[in-house]
This record gives sequence, structure tokens and C-alpha cells, in this order.
Amino acid sequence: MTWKIELKEKPLQHTLVIRRRAAVGDLPKIIGECYMKIGKYLGELGESPTGAPFVAYHNLDMENLDLELGFPVGKPLPGKDDIVASEIPAGTFVTSLYKGPYSQMQDLYNDMMKWMAENGYEMAGAAYEYYLNSPAEVKDESEYLTIVELTVRKI
Repeated sequence: MTWKIELKEKPLQHTLVIRRRAAVGDLPKIIGECYMKIGKYLGELGESPTGAPFVAYHNLDMENLDLELGFPVGKPLPGKDDIVASEIPAGTFVTSLYKGPYSQMQDLYNDMMKWMAENGYEMAGAAYEYYLNSPAEVKDESEYLTIVELTVRKI
């Protein structure tokens, strides 16, 4: 498959997140729980997300992922319990829109890494996945829409 892979400069983005460690097989349960908890807390604050929910992958060890699960918000907000104020740093990102099952995203990641190598970039932080729709909204996995952004720097 051919992807449209682009380079973008992005400003700092405030977030509310829950940080977890988990195996990849536990993600569906953990993602749902964390998004529900943060969504409820945003409601208590009278605030709304400013964009799609995301997962930040701070490593790619599929048996022990270091994750931040959360939502972008318009301003710094206070945390509560295991919900913490965080941010996605300003910087350079390699980005692409993926359409299809989450279980088949590896090909996109491989192509993004190849693009980075060919264009003189390397990883410089987390990988982010923004979920534009969800299994609760779209029953056919082939219709899942995810933006993948990799934090990079010029070599």
C-alpha cells in the first residue's frame, strides 16, 4: 500500500493523560478505561477535548509498552488521581493517515521509518496515534481512521 507521508511542524499541545505500562494485547481494555475516566473528568471540569483521543508510545516493546493515553485540551488543566496534565512538545513530526485494522499498522510504521532514513531524519521522541473514529462507531475494521505521528529530528 502507498501512504502519503509528510513532514509537519507542530506547536506545543496541552493534554490530560493517564500513563500506563501494558502489553499490546491489553490495549483495547486499557484504552477504553482510560478514555472513559478522562472523559468523565473533563465533564466534571466543564471542559471538552480539542481533538481526537490519542496514545503516545514512549517505546515500542510490545510486551511492556510505556504509554500515555489521553486527549488534547485547549489549556493546562489540573490533574486528578492518576489523570495528569501533560503536553505533546512542539516539534517536527513525520505524519500519515492510516485506514484499516489496528493490527495491520506495522506496514505503515515500516514505510515511515524508511521515509525517515531516505530523508535524513531519526526518531526523537514518542510515536503518537490519534484515533479519528472507534470500534464503537465503525464496525468494519477496514474503516478505522488513525493519524500516526512520529517525533523526529534531522540527522
